[in-house]
This record gives sequence, structure tokens and C-alpha cells, in this order.
Amino acid sequence: MPAIIRYWRKKGVKIFFLLSLCCLPLNTQGGTIVRVSTSIGDFSIELLDDVTPITVSNFLNYVARNDYNGTYFHRVVDDFVVQGGAYRFEPFVGPVDIPTDFPIINEFNVSNLRGTVAMAKQDGDPNSATNQWFINLSDNVNLDSSNGGFTVFGKVLGNGMEIVDAIDKLPTIDLGVKASNAPYISEAYNNDPSDFLFMNVEVVERYSGAPHVFEVNSGLLIATIDIDNGSELINMNFNSVASAEGLIIQANLESVISRKGPVDNIALFTSADGRLHIPKLEVNSGGNAVIATNVIFILTNNNPVQFTLKSFDQ
Repeated sequence: MPAIIRYWRKKGVKIFFLLSLCCLPLNTQGGTIVRVSTSIGDFSIELLDDVTPITVSNFLNYVARNDYNGTYFHRVVDDFVVQGGAYRFEPFVGPVDIPTDFPIINEFNVSNLRGTVAMAKQDGDPNSATNQWFINLSDNVNLDSSNGGFTVFGKVLGNGMEIVDAIDKLPTIDLGVKASNAPYISEAYNNDPSDFLFMNVEVVERYSGAPHVFEVNSGLLIATIDIDNGSELINMNFNSVASAEGLIIQANLESVISRKGPVDNIALFTSADGRLHIPKLEVNSGGNAVIATNVIFILTNNNPVQFTLKSFDQ
């Protein structure tokens, strides 16, 4: 069945939503999927909802509160783990702790093999995991028998380990507990933590490697943007807001992170006219997707920062 798109015009603004789609394959993964956007690329994780329900629920609580957005990877140990989830960095302040919920009970059931995602915890306390998590870079089976076993609650999907391996290859700096082996994306570390490797984490319905994704049901838009023709490259998230004026998306300013190029089909924002152009946008609904091209949003509010959809091709 071909894709069915409904177009709805109000005040000259073209708005769309999906009634039924089958242009791209239906996602067949069993667990919740989160997309991790980083300063060097994105990867997705499938969570083991049925195997480790307490751990997954704990992780998703942090995701839902926006707690992982704008955080940095603070510990990367070569061929061992990539770890983050605990700290943001604020200029003129330094590392800022993400508030933690109560520790959760250990749910070790799955081996810490390469590509699995597990909770970090305190030495000597199996039931001490809060918000820090790590990705296994190798088959770290020694973690299965250490400290009650480290709870694996997810796995990296598709070719996502290419990005994780690239993170492992970045140079690191030791600045103490909150940046014990922190990777950075500049050529040399110049006492500027803004060059740390930052990330955003959001729940998505469908596994995708597209650089720009709009989730119809949640209203989430993920984009990588070139500001003013190379002045700055960023990755950030938007969320749709209720409006009778058309499709309006609001910037999540906590999700603005630096992005290292080049990026295929990068979105362009021109501050002179407030125009945001996304060359190719994957629109997901219910696990299926269609592609919209030449998507144009116009900046219509500065506080909060909001854009209104003007036009697109399909």
C-alpha cells in the first residue's frame, strides 16, 4: 500500500501527519529504542524491557526528565568501556552533577559482551546503580562476576558500534573524577571542556540512521544544523507544541551540543531571515517512515525559541 499523507492548510502553512505508511520497513525490535546523538554522530540502543524492567524504567525516567541531554562522556577506557550520564558542563561553573534517583536493585541477567549497555555502580555495592551507564567495547565477561554482576539493560543497534568505536579512538584528558578519561573532539585539549564529547538521549519509535528525524506521535524532531554557513555546527532536539497556527516546534535549549562535521544533508539555519532548511527529513509514525524533502521552518518566536513549518516537498 502506498503512503497516505494528509495535507492540511491553515493560513498558508502546509501541515502533514501520517495516516498509514509503508515506504520504509516496520521496526521489528522488541524493546524500547533510544537514540543517542553525540558530537561525532548518532547511534541507537534497544532496551531489554522484559529482561531488566527495573533498570530500564530507571533509565527511561532520566531520559523523560531531559537529564541526559547536554551531558558529556566522562570516562572512556580503551577497548573496555565508554561511560557517561552523570554530568553536564556549565561555562564559568564547571561540571554539574545530574540529580540522581534512589539506587536500584541489581538485575544481572545478560553477559557484558561487546555492544551491550550496562549500569555503572559503586565498588562493593551491587545495588548502587543510579544514572551512570556504559557501553562495552569488548567482551567484558569479567564484569559478569564482579560486584554481583553489572546489569546489562540494552544493546547497540545496527552499525552504531562504528560511532562508539570512533569515540574510543578520540584523545582523552584526565581532570579528576568528573572527567577521569574524558574524550574531546578538538585537535588538542586547550583547557576548554566545551570540546568534550557531548550527547543527547531521546526515546524514538523506530531505529534509524537518518541525520534528521521527526517522530509524529511524540512530536520530537532531532536535527544537526549548520548555523550561518559554517559559523557553528550543532545537534539539537525540538518538540512540537499545541497550536492552531500550524506545526510549531520549540527548541530544547538543554539539548544544544557541538557537532563535528562533515554531516550528510545537514540542515541550514540562517539567522538573517530565521529560516531553517532541512534538505531531507525522515518522518516516523508507528514504526514506519516516509521522507519529506526541502522542509522549511521559519523562526516565529524568540522566547521560547519556536519555529513554524512553512513548506516541504514529498
